[in-house]
Amino acid sequence: MGLLVCLCLFYARSVLADEKAHVAQTGQTTSYDTNNPQRDDGALQEGVEFPIPRFTDRGNGTIKDNLTGLIWLKQANCSGIARTWQQALDDIASLNATGRMNGNDCGDTSRKGTHQKDWRLPNIKELLSLVHYGFWQPALSNAAGTAQAQCSPVVDCPFSNFFTVVPGPYWSSTTRFIEPGSAWFVDFIEGNSSAPRKNQELGVLAVRGGP
Repeated sequence: MGLLVCLCLFYARSVLADEKAHVAQTGQTTSYDTNNPQRDDGALQEGVEFPIPRFTDRGNGTIKDNLTGLIWLKQANCSGIARTWQQALDDIASLNATGRMNGNDCGDTSRKGTHQKDWRLPNIKELLSLVHYGFWQPALSNAAGTAQAQCSPVVDCPFSNFFTVVPGPYWSSTTRFIEPGSAWFVDFIEGNSSAPRKNQELGVLAVRGGP
């Protein structure tokens, strides 16, 4: 009996040890390293491979990222205008309460025909998980995960309005620790991140769920 308990504990610990976040590939496949052998990211391509398809349109106003398991609101910038950080948080609160941002219907019908109530502004790591470093303007793959997204105009883009209201930068919910008056954002023109003052006006994406 004691041996069985020990084996069960060992198995449980092994499973828990494996249940860690695995770092994804960047998407960069071209090497810029002049050394031989090449040792940069484009040559090594380390990390978890992007799934194909990368994103699944669930047909209810939401899309699923098959890499992270996160569910994103398909309609980016549902508020229709650029927002300060506080306005972005208020937009998400409004989305949860009414299914709308700034009075605009955001198209979420994923909760038995109505909107979900647990949307949030993504943290900086969740937002960066969307970036594909093999592309720029936007640094985002198409839904299939086989090519660059074409978002302006929307030809083959996982999101709608992604590059129209605000062409590039999106707020995260993560405050800059050293300067609480600033918050991190991701600019999807190149996939870079910075932390402007919270009174600047940027884009809003909504996310929910996760692994």
